[in-house]
Amino acid sequence: MEKEKIIAIVGATGSQGGGLAHAILNDRNSEFKVRAITRKADSEKAEELRKKGAEVVEADVADKESLVKAFKGAYGAYCVTFFWEHFSPEKEKEHAKNMAEAAKEAGLQHVIWSTLEDTRKWVPLDDDRMPTLMEHYKVPHFDAKAEADKFFVDSGVPYTLLLTSFYWDNFINFGMGPQKGEDGELYITFPMDDKKLPGIAADDIGKCAFGIFKAGDKFKNQTVAIAGEKLTGKQMAETFSEVYGKKVHYNAVEPSVYRSFDFPGADDLGNMFQFKADFEDYFCGKRDIEKTRELNPELLSFREWLQKNKDKMEV
Repeated sequence: MEKEKIIAIVGATGSQGGGLAHAILNDRNSEFKVRAITRKADSEKAEELRKKGAEVVEADVADKESLVKAFKGAYGAYCVTFFWEHFSPEKEKEHAKNMAEAAKEAGLQHVIWSTLEDTRKWVPLDDDRMPTLMEHYKVPHFDAKAEADKFFVDSGVPYTLLLTSFYWDNFINFGMGPQKGEDGELYITFPMDDKKLPGIAADDIGKCAFGIFKAGDKFKNQTVAIAGEKLTGKQMAETFSEVYGKKVHYNAVEPSVYRSFDFPGADDLGNMFQFKADFEDYFCGKRDIEKTRELNPELLSFREWLQKNKDKMEV
């Protein structure tokens, strides 16, 4: 039997990495093995992965040497950053650089980098359609990832740039689910007008990554863009209404209003939604649902995801 290929998964206890780890562990016929990389090897989620058969290794994206050790002997790696922990594009780029350099030093044969578009290619910094944030960015958590693409491209390690979509899990984890308005009615709120928002279950991102690794050389040195479904705010609200049996409305606010909301990162997300709405043809067109399903035949629709996660939200 051919030697099993180890996939080192950064953020294996998080959303995307966890999705990939479980996809590999659940496939008993797979030639791949999981090396779960986490900062806390004794956490509950790390222990769960260990029980399922993963090797759990402690490393930190801020410490390149720890990554080199964690990547050594692996076939490939899944690399992702954690912007919402620190809100720093500079840290995000530094962490990506560490992962790319560690992949090279460890001699990996394939790296998937979870990334997004550089919105400044569409909305330059001097374009006042949306405010410039942190002096250098329009959508910091997009632009920094896109800037970091070059670290992987230039590393010499075969790479796949994986362009993701809006996580439906944000309805649970980011508090974006239906909220009561002053009139007592339920609303979901986005500054998307009547434009479609490509979305995906976080688990499905991991399953798509598994599909890319399983495809061997096919997606090496390529960009792959994924989505589970493309829906307007109104369509999402209607799906909420049907699944929960309660009327949920769509509150289409202006991007400037969304940017003014009182939570960390509201300006970044306001700009992000505005970018997706203003450039709907590009953003939706780039993300092919049928090609996503080829990578991951278990791809969920929004309705399927909502039914599966119904009990995780108070509506």
